[in-house]
Amino acid sequence: MLNFELYNPTQLVFGKGQIAKISDLIPKEAKVLITYGGGSIFKNGVYDQVRKALHGYDITEFGGIEPNPRYETLMKAVEIIREKQLDFILAVGGGSVIDGTKFISAAVKFDGKPMDILQKGIRILDNTVPFGTVLTLPATASEMNSGAVITINETQEKLSFGGPALFPKFSICDPDVVASLPKRQIQNGIIDAYTHVLEQYLTYPHDALLQDRISEGILQTLTEIGPDVVENPTDYKLASNYMWSCTMALNGLIQKGVPTDWATHMIGHELTALFEIDHARTLAIIGPNLYRVMFETKKDKLAQYGKRVWNVADAGVEEMAIEAIEKTVEFFHRMGMQTKLSEYTQDYEKTADFIVKRFEERGWKGLGEKKNITPEKVKAIVELSY
Repeated sequence: MLNFELYNPTQLVFGKGQIAKISDLIPKEAKVLITYGGGSIFKNGVYDQVRKALHGYDITEFGGIEPNPRYETLMKAVEIIREKQLDFILAVGGGSVIDGTKFISAAVKFDGKPMDILQKGIRILDNTVPFGTVLTLPATASEMNSGAVITINETQEKLSFGGPALFPKFSICDPDVVASLPKRQIQNGIIDAYTHVLEQYLTYPHDALLQDRISEGILQTLTEIGPDVVENPTDYKLASNYMWSCTMALNGLIQKGVPTDWATHMIGHELTALFEIDHARTLAIIGPNLYRVMFETKKDKLAQYGKRVWNVADAGVEEMAIEAIEKTVEFFHRMGMQTKLSEYTQDYEKTADFIVKRFEERGWKGLGEKKNITPEKVKAIVELSY
């Protein structure tokens, strides 16, 4: 098992009716900025619950944070905080709102050009505005981790950043919010979480036995409940297991002591930046083809995954690994995912060359758990995804 440090200070408050506890979690004297997205919180009752819980607080609101939150939009919130000298942020939304809030938290007091946080990958160690979250869309686990992904409109880049100062102080997770979600968002949430686990699991055999079993348990749970929660989002058993699986998929636990990949995400981010394809759907496009192109270095773990998660019959490693990939694609299709770029855009022919050029400009010469996903491999993966 690899050496590791585990640090996660987020207080997770999970279950029905927990939004009412916000007033116990935010200092009474705080001047609070509430951040949210397109306004779904007004329709599902979450906004009213939040405002009721914050009765008597000094409140400012900032809405309109987009899916794939934009740097340009978030900087407007940064200016509001500076102008009004606000000292706490409450993110009410899904992963995009929470990710955007992390950037706002980091940028307000940043000594330098805030865009450098993204383009130079600066780790945020201190000097942030504290924030909490009320989760409305399970998917990214941003409510219990310290990472985020932000899009810069000007340069058509989707870039990740993070640091130990960007854990939420608390996160309230009420599975009842799932009942009001559109099917597409639930589908995306399941596949986002599923691929988060695969990025930390589908590498090569190692001796961190418990991490593998926890990962497999999350994957098995998502395959069991995924199609059903899409059709029955009011079922609390399904909704609560969906929400908790998404949080567990990327709260830091299963990545400790193991090699991790993340190349599927790096490539997928470019598809979102170029074509505005939902993040989870880019993962469904790229993931299986990355496993095919990198088959020789991943086949042992693919075979384990096939046997333990998909009950693939014992056979040769290569045969089991191939079947595991096919089972994954079948699951993605069952969850409403299309798995070819050409099913989303007709303007795909030069996509591989564009992504390779961008990765080379950033110095990304070797991605993945073995740093062996070269620009040539990236090109092959993307072209196979057409």
